[in-house]
Amino acid sequence: MTEDQLNELPALSAAKDQENKRFFKKLKKRPPKDLDTIMHALDEAAFERINCLDCANCCKTTGPLFTDADIRRVAKALRLKPQQFMEAYLQNDEDGDRVLKQLPCPFLGGDNYCTIYPHRPKACREYPHTRQRKFQNHASLHLKNIAICPAAYTVVESLKEKLDF
Repeated sequence: MTEDQLNELPALSAAKDQENKRFFKKLKKRPPKDLDTIMHALDEAAFERINCLDCANCCKTTGPLFTDADIRRVAKALRLKPQQFMEAYLQNDEDGDRVLKQLPCPFLGGDNYCTIYPHRPKACREYPHTRQRKFQNHASLHLKNIAICPAAYTVVESLKEKLDF
């Protein structure tokens, strides 16, 4: 994906916002029995074409929530005490969740590699959440992610096409 295409993603997503909201409402009411299987296949197909290292938009524009386990794991990898890690890198957001103080992510290298990849937070491991079970129950999350992640956008558009929406 080119930088121009990546910059167009929020506008593409916004243009389809009402359509996507209708789609997710319909999907939640009547999900196909094999939706998890369909999603797995669409996710694999999208990531065969899209390389996260070419983009890293998620790491540049959004930060993950850090669980207690994430904090302990990342702090240990950085040879910090959890409290030191939190003071150096995290803040509480308006919901009281622990998030990064700054964006882009301070662990994102210039080559788009994550410098803490084996120890990254659960939210990063699961992003863009297109393989989550019961995909239809996470509409608000997917609506946000399609404006950020080309793979998420591709998966949702492919699902709409597959379900003749």
